[in-house]
Amino acid sequence: MLAVMARTLVVKATAGADAPERCAQAFTVAATAAAAGVSVSLWLTGESTWFALPGRAQSFELPHSAPLAELLHVILATGTVTACTQCAARRDIDSGDVIPGVRIAGAAVFVEETMAEGAQALVY
Repeated sequence: MLAVMARTLVVKATAGADAPERCAQAFTVAATAAAAGVSVSLWLTGESTWFALPGRAQSFELPHSAPLAELLHVILATGTVTACTQCAARRDIDSGDVIPGVRIAGAAVFVEETMAEGAQALVY
C-alpha cells in the first residue's frame, strides 16, 4: 500500500453505462487511490450522475471489472462523491434523491478542488 499522501486526487467521471469501460476506469482509479490512503474526490458528471442514486451502481455490469457498487462504497467510506449540479438538474435529481454521503455541487467547487495546492485531477 502507498503511504498516506498529502496530495488530493480529484477524479471526474463523465461517462456512465453509455461508455462502461471509461466509467469503470474512473471508479477503479478513485477507489484504488482511496484504499491506498489517498484523499479522493470523485465527481459524477454527464451519464455517471445516475450513479448518485440508490441502486444504480448495483445495476452496472462490466466483465472483468470490480462491481461499481463496491468501488463506490470504498470511495464514500474515506473520500467525497459529488454529483454535478447542472447534470443532476438535467436528470431531475435533487439532494433528497442521492445516496447518503453524496453531495450536489457545481463548477465553482470543482475548480476550487482542482486548483488547491497538491491536487491532481483526472478526467475520464
